[in-house]
Amino acid sequence: MKTLKIIFAFLSVYLLFFMLGAQTDGPGSRLRVMIIGAHPDDAEKAGGAAAKYAALGYKVLLVSMTNGDAGHFKMGGGVLAKRRKEEARRAGEVIGAEYLVLDNHDGELMPTLENRRQVIGLIRQFHPDLIITHRPNDYHPDHRYTGILLQDAAYMVTVPNILAGTPHLEKNPVIMYMNDRFTKPSAFEADVVVGIDDVIEMKMDMYHCHESQMYEWLPYNRGNLDEVPENDSERRAWLGERLKRNDERTADQYRDKLIELYGKEKGSRICYAEAFENSEYGSSLSETNLKILFPFYNQ
Repeated sequence: MKTLKIIFAFLSVYLLFFMLGAQTDGPGSRLRVMIIGAHPDDAEKAGGAAAKYAALGYKVLLVSMTNGDAGHFKMGGGVLAKRRKEEARRAGEVIGAEYLVLDNHDGELMPTLENRRQVIGLIRQFHPDLIITHRPNDYHPDHRYTGILLQDAAYMVTVPNILAGTPHLEKNPVIMYMNDRFTKPSAFEADVVVGIDDVIEMKMDMYHCHESQMYEWLPYNRGNLDEVPENDSERRAWLGERLKRNDERTADQYRDKLIELYGKEKGSRICYAEAFENSEYGSSLSETNLKILFPFYNQ
């Protein structure tokens, strides 16, 4: 059984190579950004930054570690997984990015050796300069273990004899965490804050593509399903009104950082923002690579 699991892990990696190989440009040709969430619709938390990178012509890959097959109250399994994969594909199309949904069960993601190999292979194939993901302390186990899998894979992507059939990276990418409000064992610290006023509607359009989540499962789970409008345009307005508040709070909370990065005049005017914390498990963020990885502050 153990041998079969190892074989399956290697086959999964090579399948990922096949899926991505025809669409990648090779390391060094342009900035490459990978945003890894636990579920379809989680990478959208950094959707504003993703939209800005894509608009600059950089290569952006959105990834869901699970297929989302448990996130609903009326449907599940393969039918739901298929629906959520299509929703993710359309969300990626909004900004012109590929959205890869891995076939791991929703609610069952674990930091196993097989999953670590899957992440190592994915990172090596895409060769990102920057990875954005969940912090390892979060309310959802899939979020936590996505963060842990990234930690476990970070150094290993540079070790030639780990997953020896795939070319290793010469150095770790920079890894950043998406912001959250959890405080134990440690609170989120914003090292980078990106103003997203110019792409906030695109971010909302990405969320709008995830109909099964935004208008069905999450309202059901939160007890306000009866508030969801039936008309598509009214739904989109309803969703935007609620979700924009999160990015508005982020801008207000990290106003000093926005002013530090953008200057007082521009930083004071930003209404919506996304914040990111540098992970010590990836390459360090410096004054030099900050300007390369986040080329938004002089625009």
